[in-house]
Amino acid sequence: MKLGILGGTFNPPHIGHLILAQTVLERLSLNKVFFIPTNIPPHKNTTLIDSKHRLEMLKLAIEDNRNFEILDCEIRRGGVSYTIDTVKELTKKYPFDDFFLILGSELANEFYTWKGYEEIERLVNIVVAKRSDYPLKKKDGFITIDIIHIGVTSSLIRDWIKKGYSIRYFVPKKVMDYIVRNNLYL
Repeated sequence: MKLGILGGTFNPPHIGHLILAQTVLERLSLNKVFFIPTNIPPHKNTTLIDSKHRLEMLKLAIEDNRNFEILDCEIRRGGVSYTIDTVKELTKKYPFDDFFLILGSELANEFYTWKGYEEIERLVNIVVAKRSDYPLKKKDGFITIDIIHIGVTSSLIRDWIKKGYSIRYFVPKKVMDYIVRNNLYL
């Protein structure tokens, strides 16, 4: 099988994540995309809400797509979440499958600073979703895909919530309802 890996804080998950996953799934004929929420991100300095909320919102966001699945391996592992640890775990668990690590071009430009990046390159295919606002500096070894850039980010959503603005259409309705019901990001 061909399996995608989409990691992130998903704080909160939004339509950009879903569009990215669906685009890569279709363009590369993947069987499934694994959404893997980080426990503690090594390269971001952001306050995360409790992982139970992030997992529940992600579950609501992807529940109607049978090709999307959540893996909580990084949260269960605890500590700082390094992609190399997750890649090793998945390639050991699914030794006969091909993996495609999905990155935005902003992350791809930092990829060579990641812990174990050389081993990651040996174990999985690196798929880069090109964004016009983050030109890709190096293309060698990457599978590149043009995606629609909609400009929605988790930090923008958190900021809008704090300001009292509507996030309708930035996240699936069930995710928005969950955020409101649980008073998140206020």
